[in-house]
Amino acid sequence: MTAARLRTRSEIRTQRRPRAHSCWDHLIAAPLWPMHGVNLGTLLRTCDATGACLAVPRLPWVPEALERGNTLRHKQCVHFINGRVDRWLDRQREGGASILGVELTDESVRLADLPAARRRTIVVLGNEGSGIPPEGLERLDLAVEIPMVGSGNSLNVAVAGSLVLYKLAGLC
Repeated sequence: MTAARLRTRSEIRTQRRPRAHSCWDHLIAAPLWPMHGVNLGTLLRTCDATGACLAVPRLPWVPEALERGNTLRHKQCVHFINGRVDRWLDRQREGGASILGVELTDESVRLADLPAARRRTIVVLGNEGSGIPPEGLERLDLAVEIPMVGSGNSLNVAVAGSLVLYKLAGLC
């Protein structure tokens, strides 16, 4: 058995897709009820890795949290939502987007059974305390469940969102 060889940064760059994603095109991570800034920073990094955009409510502390979380230190694809997030979700659906929530519901599909996104998809994320509130749940086209073996009920928002974005992007 031969030892694994690490690829160089140059090799990794040449093996990636030939062009950057087009903003608002395909995948949008939407942590619409954020509680912790560190989760937004982690999701921002995952959005870069999966070719997704991040949509967040314009709360006073959110821009600073994103600035701290931007470990890549380049312009990121972030859109701020002004006003009510339920109305924003309605506008996204009217524009043809599929609204997918990461939540445990009776109708949730397992993450492993989730196909790659074929059209513009909004990935709605709740928060660690209460998940997606009723005004978000009633707007979902589909809910996805991340099965767990351990004793916890859920994963942190950034981890759950990252798993779903990778799956929807067709990267795993």
